[in-house]
Amino acid sequence: METAIIPVTPITPTDNNDLVSSEVQPNKRRRKKSIVWDHFTVETLGDGCIRACCNQCKKSFAYITGSKLAGTSHLKRHIALGICPVSRQRNQQASDTKTANATYEPRKRQRATPGFANIPFNQERCNHEIAKMIIMHEYPLHIVEHPGFIDFARTLQPQFNMVSFNTIQGDCVAMYLNEKQRLLNFINEIPGRISLTLDLRISNQTVGYVFITGQFIDMEWNLHRCLLNVVMVPSPDSDCALQQAVVSCLSDWHLENRLFTLGLDQSFSNVNINQNLRALFSVRNPYMLHGQFLIGNCFARVISLLAQEALWSVGETVKKIRDSVKFVKTSDTHEETFFGLKEQLKVPSMKDIFIDDQTKWNTTYDMLAAACELKQVFLCLETSIPDYNIAPSMDDWKQIEILCTYLKLFFDAVSILTGPTYPNASAFYHEVSKVQLELTHAAMSNDPFISNLTKPLKEKFDRYWSDCFLVLAIAVVMDPRFKMKLVEFSFSRIYGDDAGMWIKIVDDGIHELYLEYIAQALPPPETFVEERNGSIIPEQNGGVILKTEPPEDGYLHEEGYLQEEQTHEAAPQEVSHHEVAHQEDSHHDVAHREVSDQEVDSQEITHQEEASQEVPSQDPLISIGDGLSDFEVYISEISGSHQMKSELDQYLEESLLPRVQDFDILGWWKLNKTKYPTLSRMASDILSMPFSTVGPDSVFDTERKKMDNYHSSLRPVTLEALICAKDWLQYGGLSQSCDGNVKMEF
Repeated sequence: METAIIPVTPITPTDNNDLVSSEVQPNKRRRKKSIVWDHFTVETLGDGCIRACCNQCKKSFAYITGSKLAGTSHLKRHIALGICPVSRQRNQQASDTKTANATYEPRKRQRATPGFANIPFNQERCNHEIAKMIIMHEYPLHIVEHPGFIDFARTLQPQFNMVSFNTIQGDCVAMYLNEKQRLLNFINEIPGRISLTLDLRISNQTVGYVFITGQFIDMEWNLHRCLLNVVMVPSPDSDCALQQAVVSCLSDWHLENRLFTLGLDQSFSNVNINQNLRALFSVRNPYMLHGQFLIGNCFARVISLLAQEALWSVGETVKKIRDSVKFVKTSDTHEETFFGLKEQLKVPSMKDIFIDDQTKWNTTYDMLAAACELKQVFLCLETSIPDYNIAPSMDDWKQIEILCTYLKLFFDAVSILTGPTYPNASAFYHEVSKVQLELTHAAMSNDPFISNLTKPLKEKFDRYWSDCFLVLAIAVVMDPRFKMKLVEFSFSRIYGDDAGMWIKIVDDGIHELYLEYIAQALPPPETFVEERNGSIIPEQNGGVILKTEPPEDGYLHEEGYLQEEQTHEAAPQEVSHHEVAHQEDSHHDVAHREVSDQEVDSQEITHQEEASQEVPSQDPLISIGDGLSDFEVYISEISGSHQMKSELDQYLEESLLPRVQDFDILGWWKLNKTKYPTLSRMASDILSMPFSTVGPDSVFDTERKKMDNYHSSLRPVTLEALICAKDWLQYGGLSQSCDGNVKMEF
């Protein structure tokens, strides 16, 4: 609608943030005009209303009304976006005739951007960032060929030349190789051993992919968990499939003699696979504690199987709850009625019902737990909605409440695996022993439903407990807040009167393991012995050949000594074979040698005392020098006569540390490694043991993950590069620099 224009004196327009004043201020410096005023004219109407009129289409727009300032944004849109019909028509004619620049387009104000204007374009940097983006977010390599992505990149930077599929594939592999070398150098510097876990995924083409993850503690006592290899195995069902993958990993990362434990999911393992792996490591690695640390099971998989069996045992009741939740959530009317009843009944629960994802058992537990808190609403829903005829009975709700009690036990047990950091081995004992104790108690319940529900679960968990209780107990002993005291306490509750026997097994096991670490610190088998003239020569065949001349008084002419000397001189090869055959009992030999050495020392001291009594001293003074040199000899004699306590016994006899929630067990061992040099090496290996083979996102899975079609279509080296590099990048392993020294082209 046209409005009569009253001619007035022109007023200088202002920017959006300028305040309008009716008085003229000639001494105030005016700000620069907005570019819209090249296309608009300010006109004043009555009652203090000022409007802006388009010079091309003559349309009027609000600008100032009283004390309110409308600004210029809507004026800019009118011209820049082609809303003005005259401007749009003229721009179209100019485009068709390919004449001039857009004469009627608003002139854009050029603003300097400090810090970015002088940065030169770097094509290699852009290529690196695209490769990093593809790895981090699992985008397909073919994204560099998608027209939409190409247009988007060129809009951001017209100088950028999109890379080809082969080039970006080579950049991803090069990034992986650079970071792999850095990780290899880092692993070579760790003082202890490394533990591995195996997980198997199968593609739709029945090709297997073994994911091998390493876990270790570095020199600064930080726990690391990283994916090392993704090995393709054509026949995953064969008994040698896992063996080939592990051999490849050990060779690739130079871990032939540094393996501590190996964890795998027993659901895809069998007796033959375990025997093949044990045979492999019996050649490449010395057994630790008779191989009990060699093969482990996945704690997350075991708990997942227990949860699934518990849900299956009351499957019909669970289905009723799920159908009731679906009835409410799939209809807006039903959901509105449900929450209206909730408000009327004043149910205090803050939970909301939802339909579970049956591939994640924790979502089923959450659904059932929320439904139990809202069961009063479900019981009254039938009176409000006549079509609702699937309401669970009170007995059904009672069974679901009991089921949720044990599902919560399982959920809490594996929740330690879903945190931002992977827990050390000592944390698993608390959760595993708690599950064992609760299932043992529930299986003896007088309630038939509880006993029938938990007895099958206990039988399955007993097998897992019997396989790993010793390893778990040794790990918790390495926690200075618990040591053997927690083992004694928990075993008394689990085993009752038989607890003493099981506690002794743990105590003997940890001492035997400690002796193996003591044996590792001993000198190598090749020894040096003295000849009669005092020169030292190496023993040539690995045995110990005594060349010392017996004393003239016949003190060493005992039957045992002469027999041992003749045995060594006559058959040194047999002695070497005898020593090799008894390496596993080395701690008994060490103890025997200590006793023998003490007896010999005692005889030498007695002999020296007798000799000193027979030969009178020529010096009239008893003391020599300051009189304290004999004191030093005395101290050394009494110190040698008393057996020193081992580091392990000293550690176990010290009082427990206060039990605080945020206690840093690795930090404590770092501070005390000089006090316990051997025991700290043992603690480093034990505390880095993994008890789960899956990542945090797969802890609650009810189905094994499969390799998707895209990844299975890639070359094996590209597949491994993309998956491993993502793991390293996710946990900060990849460097932020793009200066790679490896280039690959496919």
